[in-house]
Amino acid sequence: MNKYMEIAKKCAEIGINNNEGGPFGAVIIDKKGNVIAKGNNRVIKDHDPTAHAEVTVIRDACKKLKTYDLSDYILYTSCEPCPMCLSAIIWANIKEVYFACTKEDAGNIGFRDDIIYEYLKGNKKDLIKLNQIDREECIKLFDEYKNQNKTIY
Repeated sequence: MNKYMEIAKKCAEIGINNNEGGPFGAVIIDKKGNVIAKGNNRVIKDHDPTAHAEVTVIRDACKKLKTYDLSDYILYTSCEPCPMCLSAIIWANIKEVYFACTKEDAGNIGFRDDIIYEYLKGNKKDLIKLNQIDREECIKLFDEYKNQNKTIY
């Protein structure tokens, strides 16, 4: 077994045994193979639906490294990233990801990634009702940000 995937698997086992969340673990390494962050799904323990394993290790790695850019790092995760985690990975600029189980495997035990994928394809529009309001007032914040030459990430 790949040694980094084994770390991710062990993290998932810890999370399961401690009733912290689903069977998901992840690890971020640098290009030399040093472990930067490792962790597990903590949705139940933290009462946080965003506390997926990938998100928790991205947050931890960024804090440790004092950066929001993980473009020089590699992520190993025990399951194919859900749409939220995939978005977080992209926002973090991680370019290389290894996963073990598939989104179908997650669906087979009750996780509902599939409805989000369907929504993103333009199906399941009844999943959430998005309503745009007050753009004219809020767009001013965008202009302020742009005019102050703030960092774009």
